Amino acid sequence: MVAPLWIGSFYNKRYNAPVSSINSPDRIHGAVERITFHSDETGFAVLRVRVRGRREPATVVGTVSSVSPGESVECRGAWINDSKHGMQFQADEIRVIPPTTVEGMERYLGSGMVKGIGPHFARKLVQAFGDEVFEIIENRPQRLLELPGIGRKRLEAVTRAWSEQKAIREIMVFLQSHKVGPARAVRIYKTYGDDAVRIVSENPYRLSGEIHGIGFLTADAIAASLGIEKMSPLRAEAGVVHVLQDFVGRGHCCVPHRELTERCIELLETPEEIVREAIVEGVRRTVLFEEDLDGEPCIWLTSLRNAEIEIAARLLLLRAGHAPWQPIDEDKALPWVEKKTSTALSSSQKEAAALALRHKVMVITGGPGVGKTTLVNSVLRIVTAKKGRILLCAPTGRAAKRLSESAGMEARTIHRLLEFDPVTGGFKRGPKRRLSADLVVLDEASMVDVVLMSQFLNALPDSTALLLVGDIDQIPSVGPGSVLRDIIASGAVPVATLTEIFRQAEASEIILNAHRVNRGEIPRGGEKDFFYIPANTPEEILATLLHVVLERIPRRFGLDPARDVQVLTPMNRGALGARSLNQELQQRMNPDRAGGVERFGSTFTPGDKVIQTVNDYDKEVFNGDIGIIRAVDSAAGRVEIDYDGRRVPYDSGELDAIALAYAITIHKSQGSEYPAVVMVVSTQHYVMLQRNLLYTGLTRGKSLVVLIGQPRALATAVGTSNTVQRLTALRRRLS
Repeated sequence: MVAPLWIGSFYNKRYNAPVSSINSPDRIHGAVERITFHSDETGFAVLRVRVRGRREPATVVGTVSSVSPGESVECRGAWINDSKHGMQFQADEIRVIPPTTVEGMERYLGSGMVKGIGPHFARKLVQAFGDEVFEIIENRPQRLLELPGIGRKRLEAVTRAWSEQKAIREIMVFLQSHKVGPARAVRIYKTYGDDAVRIVSENPYRLSGEIHGIGFLTADAIAASLGIEKMSPLRAEAGVVHVLQDFVGRGHCCVPHRELTERCIELLETPEEIVREAIVEGVRRTVLFEEDLDGEPCIWLTSLRNAEIEIAARLLLLRAGHAPWQPIDEDKALPWVEKKTSTALSSSQKEAAALALRHKVMVITGGPGVGKTTLVNSVLRIVTAKKGRILLCAPTGRAAKRLSESAGMEARTIHRLLEFDPVTGGFKRGPKRRLSADLVVLDEASMVDVVLMSQFLNALPDSTALLLVGDIDQIPSVGPGSVLRDIIASGAVPVATLTEIFRQAEASEIILNAHRVNRGEIPRGGEKDFFYIPANTPEEILATLLHVVLERIPRRFGLDPARDVQVLTPMNRGALGARSLNQELQQRMNPDRAGGVERFGSTFTPGDKVIQTVNDYDKEVFNGDIGIIRAVDSAAGRVEIDYDGRRVPYDSGELDAIALAYAITIHKSQGSEYPAVVMVVSTQHYVMLQRNLLYTGLTRGKSLVVLIGQPRALATAVGTSNTVQRLTALRRRLS
């Protein structure tokens, strides 16, 4: 049987209307007839409960992690007469117990709580086994084979789902008693399985590093509830790693020893001696590594230091020797490719092409409209004529698709190229099973962090040539390191920096203004494909944005607001952040909320535009992928999302991996290109207003860019170069 479940205290903020009368503490008991509202994130619920002695079902408000129609609840609290909602029972505690009546059992089994059992099958089960149905499913499941149409496969699915649901319930009981919200229970169970309670009990700090959505502070609260003392070495070691990972999250590969110690003392409120001992222990266990950077003692996550060393070693090895297609007579090859492609190369492009044909490792960099694509395609054409085997890749699916279209040959994401294995969490391609190619081209290389770059280079044969292509003036990789910038600065490999804007590109106001921003100049509003609309207040910016996206762009350019227009903003938070803008845009573009599912603060309905926020290798959906919701099962909390023609299902517990995407941050747009971009800049975004961020946003628009914002904010962004230099040692290791 499912264990009783006592959950938390009532969230009074939601129901704080004037109350005309409150009785003394009371208890009620009854069967849940309907769930009017339930938040997976907070556990807050509004239930309709059939209570003995009352003609109509009672409304119960309180918090409960998981409840299904048909289950019984015992509630402790008080009756109140809410001025807006009428008489209801305000529960301080709700205890969920398995249903005991045949009717309740049927409602519970048919609620979707147990996968594989719907309303029809639930009715058959209860008709066959009566009030023994739960006991039979759990202890004598073979009897289910007595029912017509039930085979071994369905029997196994039902018993497995029943056991899983029971385990999840038990884990919820444990976690709720130690201050963990209900939304994470399923994810914790999926990660740790039946060992979840043991693992969390032994070391709750594992949650912050291994469970998406659980940070150090949450893990620390669980640890305190479990009795782990404030001065515990386990807590100090976890705190050190947390602070170090916080720096890594901002792009650094290491932290000055002094700063790490100070931050840990502040976070943990522990003596310096305990923090220093934790750092020493981390170094002893090789989780951390101490190494000077520019004369200052620094602490590294050992994995990041090793990744930098691996990148340097592999690049220096790869650059040695001759390219597989050599020798090539450049004086003949370049005129030949110009004739084949009907394209005249500039002198700088010819020099760069000659370098690429002559060397095994090379970087091509430059902004939009300077001919990087033409140059790369010319090199590919020549190598192909020499029977060279070529592989093309990029960090994101959208970037790979663009590369494939421009080059006229298949391009894959790095993860697909290296054949990610979700079972092991690693790549099938590596030192023991390398790729087979004479030339590998990596586009959008500025997006690649140190860990992925080291894994990528490890999969290349020593004889392979490598061409890195990217724009170092864009915002750097989301992950740690400044790989492309460090490679260029090291001087270890040849670099072709293209600066000449070609005549056809000069016709694009988008490209001209992107280069103006890159030079520290204010962009100029145009009349064709780039427009700047000044607005003085956040309210004015929002009103202008909605008018432009919903009316002006569709009317003048014939573009679909959801499919073709992407709203970009510097931040997630604030009135002009992605979250707030998504609510405004969703309300207008897809206002029908009926049949939707609410999870983690968002409501998802068919037709909604959504973005994947973390890499999911099982589903083959990656951070930044944008899709459209095609189907929703509101009862089970499931959705189905269409990613460029491929439909991917999501269970209820997986919905924190997606977010609405009518508006996204500029960081999330890296590597992508959209028919039209509408970007907002405001002094609300002050901390993020930097030149490379604005430049990156502008270069995401293919045919149209509309910039809306305060002149002061725009001037701040243009005038602020990227002043925060990431702490890395790759440049030194290469040179």
